[in-house]
Amino acid sequence: MKRTLVITLLMLASALLCIAQQKAQQPACETKYIRTGAVIDGTSNDARKPQVIVIRNNRIEAVNDAASYKWVDSPCSIDLSAYTVLPGLIDTHTHIFLQSEDPAQGGYDAYLLKYPLAYRTARAVVSARQGLEQGFTTIRDLETEGAGYGDVGIKQAINEGYIPGPRMFVVTRAISTTGGYNLEGYAPEINVPKGAQIVDGPVEARKAAREQLEHGADWIKVYMTHRSWVDRDGNLVSQPTLTVEELKAIVDEAHGWQKRVACHAYNGIGLQRALDGGCDSIEHGLELTDANVAQMVKQGTWYVPTILPYYYWWSPVDTEAGKRDRKRAEVHGPSLTRAYKAGVKIAFGTDAGSFAWTDPIAKEFSYYVQFGMTPMESIKTATSRAAELLDMKGQLGVIAPGAFADIVAIDGDPLKDIKAMEKVKFVMKDGKVYRNDGK
Repeated sequence: MKRTLVITLLMLASALLCIAQQKAQQPACETKYIRTGAVIDGTSNDARKPQVIVIRNNRIEAVNDAASYKWVDSPCSIDLSAYTVLPGLIDTHTHIFLQSEDPAQGGYDAYLLKYPLAYRTARAVVSARQGLEQGFTTIRDLETEGAGYGDVGIKQAINEGYIPGPRMFVVTRAISTTGGYNLEGYAPEINVPKGAQIVDGPVEARKAAREQLEHGADWIKVYMTHRSWVDRDGNLVSQPTLTVEELKAIVDEAHGWQKRVACHAYNGIGLQRALDGGCDSIEHGLELTDANVAQMVKQGTWYVPTILPYYYWWSPVDTEAGKRDRKRAEVHGPSLTRAYKAGVKIAFGTDAGSFAWTDPIAKEFSYYVQFGMTPMESIKTATSRAAELLDMKGQLGVIAPGAFADIVAIDGDPLKDIKAMEKVKFVMKDGKVYRNDGK
């Protein structure tokens, strides 16, 4: 037994030495060169001809036409000429602490009642890596769903290089009101945990915003609606939560810190309160009226539609939940079309985590095209437009000098077939390669 252990340890030490020697032999590559196929740079209306992208450390230094640039093969050169190259993609609505709500596993309630925070954090680390490998080099993660300030820790671990993952903008706990968030349906004498921070009144609302900002929130998220159902006339109805006065206290506090507020709002009274209270982005927006759209255009409110999850897991058609699920999908697509045609600012978001992180996040693009966007406009929602929402214009979502070296390559031409966005072959974030299927 001892002899076997000694041999095993010697073999392990030898393997580690070989790895160390290989790393030592690899050049530091302070400057890297990428030869591309067609380039979609995030801002242009047409794809650009093949380019050579020069990267110094974690920034793009120059972008040159490949035809006039002398290419030299070297260990610091990356040949992506067989692919379409784009900026790193941005998903502005995700949940790394969710893994889809499988009823067979206990659903959402099991997350809060059974799973230790350490377990949920370990799974979040995996989700972050899965998102990055799908080409999403930046995410806005819109609350931890009962995991407190865990997103702040994940963000820190990514930034300090301990784990791989996208660049993160986090909202921590999110805010709702009494009767406005899960868990629900338990005996009234039992106090159960909630997936969001609960407030009532403008004073509590402002204090919650202050607490979250103090503890590292980049954005504040507010639930302006909760459950929804179909009424006897066949209309989608959503339960409103915060009052305009409560929301205004949160918005005023966040804006004072030069931070922004995202509002979960399905439709109706709650969505109108979200607009009147000054939300910076409307999340989901299942049913937008013409008046809602006009107000969003006037106020410059962003729209993050998250179409994809509303086509998952419909309940049986003859149930109340099934009627609701189908009604949500019925009104959602036309709302996106209406907003797009009116000039509402739209940013890409999927609600990843409400569906499995192993599913293609980029399927969202197909819905945008289905409901009226051109392929290029849909891509801009996940590049330059999303960067603008995050106040990172010119730094993220573009292939241009001075921008972060976040670059992805896909197999195919997404301007001819938007599903090509699901075929990611190469991912670079901050000048470091995390995926390269073609090497």
